[in-house]
Amino acid sequence: MILSKTQIAKRTEKKRNPEIIETIIIAKKNNLLDLAKKLSSPNSNYTAINLDEINKMPQDTFLIVGKVLGSGNITKKITIAALGFSKQAREKLKKAQCEIKTIQEMIEKNKTLKEVKII
Repeated sequence: MILSKTQIAKRTEKKRNPEIIETIIIAKKNNLLDLAKKLSSPNSNYTAINLDEINKMPQDTFLIVGKVLGSGNITKKITIAALGFSKQAREKLKKAQCEIKTIQEMIEKNKTLKEVKII
């Protein structure tokens, strides 16, 4: 189902986290409506993904609409943006010299999110 910018705006009104609201607005401005839709959905729809699942994927740039958890290991150098990181996940990513960003930073660097795996 595709949501219009107006429908996404109505969903955004229910959000209380200013960082998520700002990220939704930035995504809408850059016509990343699929991302804005995921961000404006209820928090129960957000993804929680472990490092070992990310490590199995062939891509090297990820945007997680949710939280990255520290179960497993990361054996490749990746660029990752997410709404949140567990303490253990952040430590493992830094140890593997991965680039950790906020979703806003990822959008600013790559406005179309070309070659970015959105989870």
